[in-house]
Amino acid sequence: MSKPDPPATRRVLSVGQCGFDHRSIAGYLADRFGAEVEQADSLDETRDAMRSARYDLVLVNRVLDDDGSSGLELIQALKDDPDPALADVPVMLVSSHADAQQAALDLGALPGFGKADLHSNATLERINALLGE
Repeated sequence: MSKPDPPATRRVLSVGQCGFDHRSIAGYLADRFGAEVEQADSLDETRDAMRSARYDLVLVNRVLDDDGSSGLELIQALKDDPDPALADVPVMLVSSHADAQQAALDLGALPGFGKADLHSNATLERINALLGE
């Protein structure tokens, strides 16, 4: 009798977070879901990462820490890309600004969360829908 395959490790790409926030998000996702979390700082790095590996979720900061560029513009670029490896991956905005969350939804992102809400039940349910077993 053969053993069932172990569940695939969930992979998340964290885009534009500062070091502290990236570690906080990565630790939470690793503890709760056993997820591997990688970091990208720009649209080019995000595209390169997504074309070289499969991700279950991309978390985009509202303002990218590295260069101050717009996370919403990054989401739009991903969702408008003709490559399904980019356009079809679930994306969430990391922001507590309701207007930014609505703009992200309008671009095709899923409902996201603010950093202060990372440990909330609502955030857990949203992420569990994508990373849970």
